[in-house]
Parts: sequence; structure tokens; C-alpha cells
Amino acid sequence: MHEKPFKIFVVEDDEWYNRLLVHTLSLNPDYEIINFFNGRDCIDSLHLAPDVITLDYRLPDMTGLDILKNVKTDFPDIQVIMISEQGDIDTVVDLLKYGAYDYIVKSEDIKERLLNTVRNLQKGAGLKKEIKTLRKEIQKKYDFQKTIIGESPAIKKVFELINKAIETNITVTVTGETGTGKELVAKAVHYNSKRKNNQFVPVNVAAIPVDLIESELFGHEKGAFTGASYRRIGKFEDAHGGTLFPG
Repeated sequence: MHEKPFKIFVVEDDEWYNRLLVHTLSLNPDYEIINFFNGRDCIDSLHLAPDVITLDYRLPDMTGLDILKNVKTDFPDIQVIMISEQGDIDTVVDLLKYGAYDYIVKSEDIKERLLNTVRNLQKGAGLKKEIKTLRKEIQKKYDFQKTIIGESPAIKKVFELINKAIETNITVTVTGETGTGKELVAKAVHYNSKRKNNQFVPVNVAAIPVDLIESELFGHEKGAFTGASYRRIGKFEDAHGGTLFPG
């Protein structure tokens, strides 16, 4: 099965520059290019799901900022590269604040810079797709009714409690003797809940020295105490939006 081509919209009202951008991007046979000369036609075609839009800042019917806001509101995964004749820093800051991936000034090196930027975006899109696929595989792995084997009343009770846990936002306590599968249950809850797309962070609390536990869990800033030569991210921050499993 062939992967779908990397789709790029070129939005530029100047005919010569429009042709230049289309030609430059068409040098890569993996790219599918669709060009527009105004903002409305671009917005009306967003259902075609482009990966990237190169967007002129000044268009005859609306500003590039208006189109950028529209795209990021309805299709936040589409990456937008702004292109303009001006390099006003306040304009650049505004566009980046509203979600533009990059801002390229129309200059002699625009072709090289544009190709490099799109290549970086394509690599990023590939990595995101790979991560999404891996997460799906992990989620399948922790389909708890396949990984936790048994039909006894006690196991059925565990399944019932797992089902309750994945539907709520409560703190879950998993107890049991060593080797009974506490982390397996914790992962089953995590990978079947709304938190499944964020990190599962296990912490072996017993292995952390008492004088380091605070730094390990909450992190610290560089210079916060003697010996803190770098910023450290704590386990709670690592697990933000996901699951922290102290064991």
C-alpha cells in the first residue's frame, strides 16, 4: 500500500511568485502541490487535508493572519509557513504567537530555505505518525482482558474495577503481593483511559534515597541548591496529563 503524498497548499496572489514556489516544491516528487491565488479558495479547500500551507501575508481578499487563525482554529495539525516581502519583527512575533511554524521573507535564498523548512516538517510528520502507530500497538498490548488471564471470581472482580477506573478521573490504588501484576493493572488502566496518549511514568520509590526523593518527584531549577548544576524535570511533570505509578 502506497503512503499518501505529502500535500502542500501554495497561497500567493502574485502569479510569478506563485509559479516560483510551486516549481521549487515540485522538485520533490513526493510532494503534491495545490496552488491558490486568494485566501477564500484556500479556506474552502481545507477539507482536502494539506500537511503544509505556504501562505502569503498580503492577499487581495484577507490577511495572512486571518487565514492563519482560521486554519489553526479548525485544523490545528496543519502547519503554516508564512511568506512575506517584509520582515517586521512585531508582525513575525504575532504570526508565531498564533501558530505559524516559520516566517520566510521573500529573498534570494527563499527556495533553499523553503525546501529545508518543508523537509523538516515532513520529518516531523513522519515521527508523529510513527509515535501514533507505536501508541496504538501499546494500547493493543494492554487490552487487559487479553493480557490478564483468568476467569475466577477474583479476576472478574479485577476486570470490573479496571473498567470503573478507566471511566473516571479518580486516583487509583493498586495493592497486592510482589509479583501479582500491580504494574500490569496500572498500565491496563492507563492505556485504556483518556490518558492513553500521554506518558505512563513508573517510579520505584523504594530505590530513591530519602534526601533525593523531593528532587526526583518534583524536579529542581539550576542553582536551586548546592550541586544543582542543571535543571531537572520531576516525575510529576513528566507524567503531566498521563499516569504516575509509584511502586
